[in-house]
Amino acid sequence: MATDQQSQLDYIELAQQLAPVIKENAERINSERQIPSDIAEDLADRGFFRLLLPKSLGGAELEHSKFLNILEIIAESDTSTAWCLNQNNVWSTSSTRMPESTASEIWKEQRAVVTNGPPSGACKAIPTEDGHIVSGRWNFSSGCTHATWIAALCPIGNKDGSTLVSTDRKDMKIFLIPKKQVEFVDTWDAKGMRGTSSFGFELSDMFVPSNHSYDQDDAEPWNNGPHYIIPRTLLFAAGFSTVALATAKASIDIAVDFASAGQSGRKQALMRDQGTVQRSIGEARAIYSASRAFLRESMSTVWQSANSQGSLTLEERINLRLASTHAIRTSANVVDICYNLCGSGAIFASNPIQRRFQDIHVITQHLQGHPTNYESAGQFFLGFEPEGNF
Repeated sequence: MATDQQSQLDYIELAQQLAPVIKENAERINSERQIPSDIAEDLADRGFFRLLLPKSLGGAELEHSKFLNILEIIAESDTSTAWCLNQNNVWSTSSTRMPESTASEIWKEQRAVVTNGPPSGACKAIPTEDGHIVSGRWNFSSGCTHATWIAALCPIGNKDGSTLVSTDRKDMKIFLIPKKQVEFVDTWDAKGMRGTSSFGFELSDMFVPSNHSYDQDDAEPWNNGPHYIIPRTLLFAAGFSTVALATAKASIDIAVDFASAGQSGRKQALMRDQGTVQRSIGEARAIYSASRAFLRESMSTVWQSANSQGSLTLEERINLRLASTHAIRTSANVVDICYNLCGSGAIFASNPIQRRFQDIHVITQHLQGHPTNYESAGQFFLGFEPEGNF
């Protein structure tokens, strides 16, 4: 789709049109452990994997608040689909750090999607005259079933197996490989977020030319838009926490519907008439709304600074890290409240609260939702030099 056409599209309206279709297929997405090809192709054809991609590459380069609104709409229909949209879109902002010609090669196809995954300790890339020989295994490659390219983060090594650089993700290279050349490993047997198809992949002595790799930290973006100034980890954080919040909101809606239709034990009165139920719904809504407000305020501040200053203060980054982690943790609290309200019926797969319960408790295990992120914020506010990813 041409860039001028994409700039005129109302993606929020399109997301609202697609949401019922995704919701109707939520069970299929869960059981197939992927976004089915017909839905993934429709999303790609409509530009939903290009929302943060530079306009020069055929992307929409959306304002981030609009992107988060889209994630909310989709996540209320299906958490896994929204997760993949965030994962694949945020990763596309890396396009400005790879050679521009390589980015053009990848995204010249309308259905182009790049996915990645964290490396295992056995990964290495041996330098050659015109590239690297890459071997290893990578995990949690969300959206790999609809991806077209794979990005493998890897330390540079010697032929004897020793590494030339640290393995803490600093000074590492990212290697870009067409998906058809990659061997996938079906390790995704999780109970929640099943539709993300977060499989692993392996490479064995795969040659990757120099123009299909770039430095993890040293590469300067050739586009100075705000998406390419904000640290990618914070873009991931804001998106994944938005998905968590929308999952919480959907859970509140499920609990409200249940309380409005269900009777309490042997009593004839509806559950909604009970003070304890009313209090729980009020508490859940307050937790959700407060966490969402903190996240959106923090993201808005970061976005404004990236636009006007071309940089972020440490406090702005810390606040977004804190708001994102807190939103994920409190979203789980909200879902738990709603799950408990739904009584014994909540344990069955046929109850929609069950999938939301499973999904949110997978999200909390992600690095972006880890409680240790609170420590980074605490260190900053106590006057220490903060440690962590922000």
